[in-house]
Amino acid sequence: MNAQTTSSVKTKNTRPVKVRKTSRVKRRTNLSAYGFVAPFLIIFFLMLFIPLAYSGYISLFIERIVGGINFVGLENYARAIEDPRFHEGLGRTALILLIQVPIMLGLALIFALALDSGYARGSNLLRLLIFMPYAVPSVVSTLMWGYMYGQNFGLVGQLATSIGLPAPDLLSPGVILFSIMNIVTWAFVGYNMIIMYSALKAIPSEVYEAAEIDGASQFRLAWSIKIPALRPALLLTTIFSVIGSFQIFVEPSLLSPLAPSAIGQSFTPNYYAYNLAFVNSELNYAAAIAFSLGVVIMIVSYAVQLSTQRKRVAE
Repeated sequence: MNAQTTSSVKTKNTRPVKVRKTSRVKRRTNLSAYGFVAPFLIIFFLMLFIPLAYSGYISLFIERIVGGINFVGLENYARAIEDPRFHEGLGRTALILLIQVPIMLGLALIFALALDSGYARGSNLLRLLIFMPYAVPSVVSTLMWGYMYGQNFGLVGQLATSIGLPAPDLLSPGVILFSIMNIVTWAFVGYNMIIMYSALKAIPSEVYEAAEIDGASQFRLAWSIKIPALRPALLLTTIFSVIGSFQIFVEPSLLSPLAPSAIGQSFTPNYYAYNLAFVNSELNYAAAIAFSLGVVIMIVSYAVQLSTQRKRVAE
């Protein structure tokens, strides 16, 4: 009895010590984790959350010459819904989504499949060359392409003149949107290609070996194995492209001096919000436009994700 009592006492006395040690280790681990995350949370709060909150706040007011600043509630948002210039910018963005995004993602998919097939010579160099335009700052790439688009001094016009053809006006009102699409495609094909190529490298090699034993060709491998495995990456790149399309700003702002008749203040929604705030001094309405644009982006992104999920369920 005494031995049993002594052992039970030891057990009772030692268990809390272990629990305390374990709890101390967990606390230290949690504190270390919070220490690593804290800089990001502070920067996120100061640089994103506070500006968003302030922007949402001022979007509920309007500043008049007579009467000063007045609270108007959702009046600025109602104005945005009926604003034809905002609708025009959204219409151009819709054309970018329907034309430029499929072409860009299609080229990225082709390049990723070609590099992953193993038949492309110098794949490492090709991968670097395709990705290199993304490393060029958007300001530099826009200025470079704007110079080449020039009808009188640009590379395209000079080449056309050298072979006896009239120099095309790639900065005209009817063509400028497609010229901007070309700049965006050139810059972001490599970025999307890297995402798809990384997803292809995650596919087990045993799957390819089994398919090749069954006599599958490279086209069959790509169609039946690689592309279905790329669906998460395709969804990710599509959502990124949707968000990026609505945020186009650098290209119209830098090309507007070269094509003032083709690029107005409301060429894209993001460019329209900038001009409202810093050119027309309509900060309150610009904030409402920015928030309305964010709602449109969320709706379109959710629609893309929902349609992809429905296709998976249907299959």
